[in-house]
Amino acid sequence: MQPNDARILRGAATIAAPVGVVATVISAIAAGGKGLTGGLVAIAVVALFFGLGSWALMRITQDKPQVAMTAGMLVYVVQILLIGVFIVAFSGTTLFNGRAFGFTLLFTALAWVGGQIRQTLTSRMLYVDPEPSVPPQEEATPVKTGSPDGV
Repeated sequence: MQPNDARILRGAATIAAPVGVVATVISAIAAGGKGLTGGLVAIAVVALFFGLGSWALMRITQDKPQVAMTAGMLVYVVQILLIGVFIVAFSGTTLFNGRAFGFTLLFTALAWVGGQIRQTLTSRMLYVDPEPSVPPQEEATPVKTGSPDGV
Protein backbone atom coordinates (compact mmCIF):
# COMPACT_ATOMS: atom_id res chain seq x y z
CA MET A 1 0.00 0.00 0.00
CA GLN A 2 1.35 3.37 -1.01
CA PRO A 3 1.71 5.98 1.76
CA ASN A 4 -0.70 8.31 -0.06
CA ASP A 5 -3.30 5.55 -0.33
CA ALA A 6 -3.05 4.76 3.36
CA ARG A 7 -3.40 8.45 4.20
CA ILE A 8 -6.54 8.74 2.07
CA LEU A 9 -8.03 5.61 3.63
CA ARG A 10 -7.31 6.91 7.15
CA GLY A 11 -8.76 10.31 6.26
CA ALA A 12 -11.98 8.75 5.00
CA ALA A 13 -12.33 6.48 8.03
CA THR A 14 -11.62 9.23 10.56
CA ILE A 15 -14.41 11.37 9.13
CA ALA A 16 -16.91 8.54 8.52
CA ALA A 17 -16.51 6.85 11.92
CA PRO A 18 -17.77 9.73 14.10
CA VAL A 19 -20.61 10.44 11.66
CA GLY A 20 -21.62 6.77 11.79
CA VAL A 21 -21.49 6.72 15.57
CA VAL A 22 -23.62 9.87 15.89
CA ALA A 23 -26.13 8.53 13.34
CA THR A 24 -26.29 5.21 15.21
CA VAL A 25 -26.90 6.95 18.53
CA ILE A 26 -29.66 9.05 16.96
CA SER A 27 -31.12 5.88 15.41
CA ALA A 28 -31.05 4.15 18.80
CA ILE A 29 -32.80 7.08 20.46
CA ALA A 30 -35.43 7.33 17.71
CA ALA A 31 -36.12 3.64 17.09
CA GLY A 32 -34.81 1.80 20.15
CA GLY A 33 -32.90 -1.45 19.95
CA LYS A 34 -33.80 -2.12 16.33
CA GLY A 35 -32.56 1.37 15.44
CA LEU A 36 -29.27 0.63 17.16
CA THR A 37 -28.96 -2.64 15.27
CA GLY A 38 -29.79 -0.89 11.98
CA GLY A 39 -27.16 1.76 12.62
CA LEU A 40 -24.50 -0.80 13.49
CA VAL A 41 -25.31 -2.86 10.38
CA ALA A 42 -25.10 0.30 8.27
CA ILE A 43 -21.68 1.18 9.69
CA ALA A 44 -20.49 -2.36 8.99
CA VAL A 45 -21.81 -2.23 5.40
CA VAL A 46 -20.12 1.10 4.70
CA ALA A 47 -16.84 0.00 6.28
CA LEU A 48 -16.89 -3.30 4.39
CA PHE A 49 -17.94 -2.07 0.95
CA PHE A 50 -16.01 1.20 0.92
CA GLY A 51 -12.95 -0.30 2.62
CA LEU A 52 -12.82 -3.18 0.14
CA GLY A 53 -13.45 -0.75 -2.71
CA SER A 54 -10.53 1.42 -1.64
CA TRP A 55 -8.32 -1.65 -1.28
CA ALA A 56 -9.34 -2.87 -4.76
CA LEU A 57 -8.64 0.54 -6.26
CA MET A 58 -5.20 0.62 -4.65
CA ARG A 59 -4.40 -2.84 -6.02
CA ILE A 60 -5.63 -1.98 -9.52
CA THR A 61 -3.70 1.28 -9.76
CA GLN A 62 -0.55 0.05 -8.04
CA ASP A 63 1.11 -1.00 -11.30
CA LYS A 64 -1.06 0.96 -13.73
CA PRO A 65 -1.64 4.51 -12.48
CA GLN A 66 -2.93 5.57 -15.90
CA VAL A 67 -6.21 3.66 -15.29
CA ALA A 68 -6.93 5.37 -11.96
CA MET A 69 -9.95 7.39 -13.13
CA THR A 70 -11.58 4.51 -14.98
CA ALA A 71 -10.91 2.09 -12.14
CA GLY A 72 -12.17 4.60 -9.58
CA MET A 73 -15.45 5.06 -11.42
CA LEU A 74 -15.86 1.31 -11.87
CA VAL A 75 -15.18 0.60 -8.19
CA TYR A 76 -17.61 3.34 -7.13
CA VAL A 77 -20.39 2.01 -9.38
CA VAL A 78 -19.85 -1.54 -8.09
CA GLN A 79 -19.97 -0.26 -4.49
CA ILE A 80 -23.27 1.53 -5.05
CA LEU A 81 -24.74 -1.49 -6.86
CA LEU A 82 -23.70 -3.85 -4.05
CA ILE A 83 -25.19 -1.54 -1.44
CA GLY A 84 -28.39 -1.43 -3.51
CA VAL A 85 -28.47 -5.24 -3.65
CA PHE A 86 -27.95 -5.37 0.12
CA ILE A 87 -30.81 -2.90 0.69
CA VAL A 88 -33.17 -4.85 -1.58
CA ALA A 89 -32.20 -8.18 0.00
CA PHE A 90 -32.94 -6.89 3.51
CA SER A 91 -35.88 -4.60 2.67
CA GLY A 92 -38.45 -6.76 4.46
CA THR A 93 -36.34 -7.76 7.44
CA THR A 94 -37.44 -7.45 11.02
CA LEU A 95 -33.89 -7.73 12.35
CA PHE A 96 -33.39 -3.97 12.34
CA ASN A 97 -35.19 -0.72 11.62
CA GLY A 98 -34.99 -0.01 7.89
CA ARG A 99 -35.15 3.77 8.19
CA ALA A 100 -32.45 3.87 10.83
CA PHE A 101 -30.32 1.64 8.63
CA GLY A 102 -30.94 3.77 5.55
CA PHE A 103 -30.22 7.12 7.16
CA THR A 104 -27.11 5.85 8.93
CA LEU A 105 -25.88 4.24 5.72
CA LEU A 106 -26.49 7.42 3.73
CA PHE A 107 -24.77 9.77 6.16
CA THR A 108 -21.84 7.44 6.81
CA ALA A 109 -21.28 6.77 3.10
CA LEU A 110 -21.41 10.49 2.28
CA ALA A 111 -18.96 11.17 5.11
CA TRP A 112 -16.63 8.45 3.76
CA VAL A 113 -16.65 9.91 0.25
CA GLY A 114 -16.26 13.44 1.66
CA GLY A 115 -13.30 12.27 3.74
CA GLN A 116 -11.68 10.75 0.68
CA ILE A 117 -12.20 13.93 -1.29
CA ARG A 118 -10.92 16.15 1.51
CA GLN A 119 -7.85 14.01 2.11
CA THR A 120 -7.07 13.82 -1.61
CA LEU A 121 -7.37 17.57 -2.08
CA THR A 122 -5.28 18.47 0.97
CA SER A 123 -2.50 15.92 0.58
CA ARG A 124 0.65 16.70 -1.28
CA MET A 125 1.07 13.87 -3.73
CA LEU A 126 3.88 13.74 -6.23
CA TYR A 127 2.67 13.55 -9.78
CA VAL A 128 6.16 13.14 -11.18
CA ASP A 129 8.50 10.33 -10.14
CA PRO A 130 11.40 12.11 -8.40
CA GLU A 131 13.82 9.34 -9.31
CA PRO A 132 14.42 8.47 -12.93
CA SER A 133 12.92 5.18 -14.00
CA VAL A 134 15.95 4.46 -16.20
CA PRO A 135 19.34 4.59 -14.46
CA PRO A 136 21.85 6.94 -16.09
CA GLN A 137 24.29 5.23 -18.42
CA GLU A 138 27.89 5.23 -17.38
CA GLU A 139 30.37 6.90 -19.64
CA ALA A 140 31.81 4.41 -22.05
CA THR A 141 35.56 4.01 -22.25
CA PRO A 142 36.94 5.34 -25.51
CA VAL A 143 37.48 2.69 -28.11
CA LYS A 144 40.78 2.86 -29.91
CA THR A 145 40.48 2.65 -33.60
CA GLY A 146 43.19 1.89 -35.96
CA SER A 147 45.24 -1.04 -37.14
CA PRO A 148 46.50 -3.73 -34.78
CA ASP A 149 50.14 -2.81 -35.46
CA GLY A 150 49.54 0.68 -34.00
CA VAL A 151 49.79 2.61 -37.26
